[in-house]
Amino acid sequence: MEETLGVTAAPQIPKQRGEQLLDTAVRYAEERHWDVFPGTSLEEHGGSAPLCSCEAADCPVPGAHPTRPDWATQATGSAVAARRLWAKSPNASILLPTGRTFDAIDVSETAGCLALARMERMDITLGPISCTPNRRMIFFVLPGAAVKVPDLIRKVGWPPATIDLVTRGEGDYVVAPPSRMGTHGSVQWARRPTAANRWLPDAEELISPLAYACGREAAAARAR
Repeated sequence: MEETLGVTAAPQIPKQRGEQLLDTAVRYAEERHWDVFPGTSLEEHGGSAPLCSCEAADCPVPGAHPTRPDWATQATGSAVAARRLWAKSPNASILLPTGRTFDAIDVSETAGCLALARMERMDITLGPISCTPNRRMIFFVLPGAAVKVPDLIRKVGWPPATIDLVTRGEGDYVVAPPSRMGTHGSVQWARRPTAANRWLPDAEELISPLAYACGREAAAARAR
């Protein structure tokens, strides 16, 4: 049921594979009212592994980071502007600024899957969730999470510095499907955007299972 929009007039966000980046960026702006901006891209060089268009030999996120320091001013919620931007750079990754229409909670894939299973048993309303090729899981939540999550983590009994949970808010961004990240693959949706999850949860609704899962992972790592 989650894959169905449930609204006859609203088209579906494209699947993360086999779709043009331009069309996907336009639909994020048009259907979700998300701001988007183009990032770097991966470029083929003969038979060697693709390299980031930034040309830095030690690029930490090849093909999936901003191309300029003032990227926040480039981000747009206009489908027309998004189409124009990707027409100029058709292979550019799709980046979504956080702190505007959503914040993001970033955890390891292992902790994210454990937390997701608990959330489903608890019947918690969830927003879109993405998975990255470097084994991270990103939970989309209402803006403002970055400010209050540290206190929320303390309230459920975990020192924030001891668990692998990162909140992305104003001044940060996430990489959107189907963008490629390095040579390991593309970002994908674990729960794709649909009409059913248009209304995002507050971070407070998710933090207990997320912190618990991250705490278990940290304890297991210390025990090894």
